[in-house]
Amino acid sequence: LVVAADDGVMPQTIEAVNHAKAANVPIVVAINKIDKPEANPKRIKTELAEHGILSEEWGGQNIFVEVSAKKRIGIEHLLEMILLQAEVMELKADPDKMAKGTIIEAKLDRGRGPVATVLVQSGKLKIGDNFLAGTSVGRVRALLDDTGKRVQEVGPSTPVEVIGFPEVPTAGDIFTSVDDEKRARQIALTRLQKAKLAQMAKDSKLTLDDLYAKIKEGEVRELNLIIKGDVQGSVEATQDALERITNPHVKVKVIHASVGGINESDVMLATASNAIIIGFNVRPEAKAAQTAEKEGVDIRLYTIIYNAIDDVKKALEGMLEPTLKEKILGRAEVRQTFQVSRVGTIAGCYVLDGLVSRASEGIRIIRDNIVIFDGKISTLKRFKDDVKEVQAGYECGITIENYNDLKVGDILENYIIEKIAGKL
Repeated sequence: LVVAADDGVMPQTIEAVNHAKAANVPIVVAINKIDKPEANPKRIKTELAEHGILSEEWGGQNIFVEVSAKKRIGIEHLLEMILLQAEVMELKADPDKMAKGTIIEAKLDRGRGPVATVLVQSGKLKIGDNFLAGTSVGRVRALLDDTGKRVQEVGPSTPVEVIGFPEVPTAGDIFTSVDDEKRARQIALTRLQKAKLAQMAKDSKLTLDDLYAKIKEGEVRELNLIIKGDVQGSVEATQDALERITNPHVKVKVIHASVGGINESDVMLATASNAIIIGFNVRPEAKAAQTAEKEGVDIRLYTIIYNAIDDVKKALEGMLEPTLKEKILGRAEVRQTFQVSRVGTIAGCYVLDGLVSRASEGIRIIRDNIVIFDGKISTLKRFKDDVKEVQAGYECGITIENYNDLKVGDILENYIIEKIAGKL
């Protein structure tokens, strides 16, 4: 965990700490930029201690090293400490068996075809070895080290570019050298069929709707929550209220809480820790919403803190009402604004995705992922004509009932409310 000695602990630092805790991995802290006159390593240690990262000299478990990447101060000591941590964890590898590792990155190179960066974690990888990675089976045609130089073989703890894949593999796949190519192809085919079935069934993540059923089945012992809000006071109040909820079978645990819109990093943390995201007066970014839908992550959005608390309480007791699920019809970006007397502000918009419809339940104005206003469309025009809807890729003019403070760059989110029967 790299923390700047002059900046202190930032929101992204806390996010990284929460990710490491969720993954249950040890943290080595590198306090960087100690050469700067305003550097204050003691302040970093104090701030991190508030988040459960306590240095060894203060009686904790975490190694802290003061470094300067620019002046190369303490780098050797940092590497020694990483090796020490590895020794304590007894991270050992047999260099003489067949290679096994993880694909860190993969790409399609125009001249070389599919190329993957593999971190060999045990064994020895050689040119000519047959391998299995995810659903891909291939033969190592070339190995390139971190300087781009061709090598004949690599051992454990070595990153290497591997050429010889039939297709671009997925980052995170386990890479294994194999003796029997035919057997490897059978395994790859089985994995491909399982992946197709998993995609069809879509491994369901925990949602408030099915929480009680899973508690009764004994599947859930801890309810992990991620809280995002528009202001720090709301976030702290929500976190405090939710953590005070008591249940004989389930512990409510807030694994991450911060100010700002719901981003992709929040969704990935929720995926890794099977958490539910609670948003207070904020919206998910477009990419985050897509990832949440793909991963099956439950995002609950509220404007009143007590509604969030009530929903969690009712879900724990199996009394959650049928949910009113919001469906986003489309999003438009304000490109220009026009002031017209007796009409107000007309927003010249470009529809980014989906469609904008006058028949929708409402439209909300989002500025920097924060909901500024929620209302209804007053008029929707294409050039001078009134229209019922405008599709993605087209421009339109929008006025909103009782609201004129529109600004260039605002995102207008058009939605409808669907009533979904409770699953319990």
